[in-house]
Amino acid sequence: MKKKKIIVTGGAGFIGSHIVDAYLKLGHQVVVLDDLSKGSLKNIKTKAKFYKVNIENLENVEKIFRKEKPDIVNHHAAKAEVVKSLINPIETFNTNVLGTINLCLAFGKFSPTKEKFIFASTGGAIYGNPQKIPVNENHPLKPISPYGLSKLLAEEVVKFYSNFYNFPYLIFRYSNIYGPRQNPKGEAGVVAIFAGLMKNNLRPTIFGDGSKGRDYLYVDDVVRANVLALKKGKNEILNLGTGRLTLDIEIFNLIAKEFKFKEKPIFQNPRPGEVYRISLDSKRVRKILGWRPKIKLETGIKKTVEWVKKMDINF
Repeated sequence: MKKKKIIVTGGAGFIGSHIVDAYLKLGHQVVVLDDLSKGSLKNIKTKAKFYKVNIENLENVEKIFRKEKPDIVNHHAAKAEVVKSLINPIETFNTNVLGTINLCLAFGKFSPTKEKFIFASTGGAIYGNPQKIPVNENHPLKPISPYGLSKLLAEEVVKFYSNFYNFPYLIFRYSNIYGPRQNPKGEAGVVAIFAGLMKNNLRPTIFGDGSKGRDYLYVDDVVRANVLALKKGKNEILNLGTGRLTLDIEIFNLIAKEFKFKEKPIFQNPRPGEVYRISLDSKRVRKILGWRPKIKLETGIKKTVEWVKKMDINF
């Protein structure tokens, strides 16, 4: 494959930084856009060019695109917190919708080749509480949080500007992604949060009775999909998940086993806006990209816990 210039937004963050590493390893030129509100410069390799920028600022975004002239955009920058989106929906919509508009405008105007716009959406929040699981891409979209709605609107933005500027897109709807570099002190990312607390001999909180469930996908599997997306998939929306439903209490027990943690979790009332149970049907991405998950949950949790054990995390 001919080497490309790729802009990765959110490239200093958890998922984005792993994708940056993979693209660099393949020999591509990578330009990272991140406001460092969640990401860290420690996650960025020196081979990547870095701009500290807020994607809500069209003038600054266009200035970068005019200079860099990317072939491909991989858009991972987002406000991805369900509860915070209920408290402050404007902040969520500004980043996730307005920011996506700005990137599409800049890509449409200043990319010489307009090869592809890859967008990280959500499969955990965009479907709402599903009628049946696993959920495929044809399921009705009924988000129950402003975060889920913001991603649905952002998908429509990408599709609109794809048609307007004539660039192909690929939208991934992610399940719950976990792995090294995830923030143990964030709102989302239950594996990293539970591991960080147990490392400090603190009891994690489960919102609900432990029967809430998610589809957990290890970050390396996500990276492989984003590498395949450079060559395959045109104007597609694809779920990325395992199809396996894992309950909150199962996640707690798997992590507790790694830490030999004997305490019980704290149970609190479910939080508004959170989907009760969901897993994703990924048959379509298997057909389009030839992708399927490789890392088993137990293996991924071991790898994540090993990373957390090395981190200096205090609560």
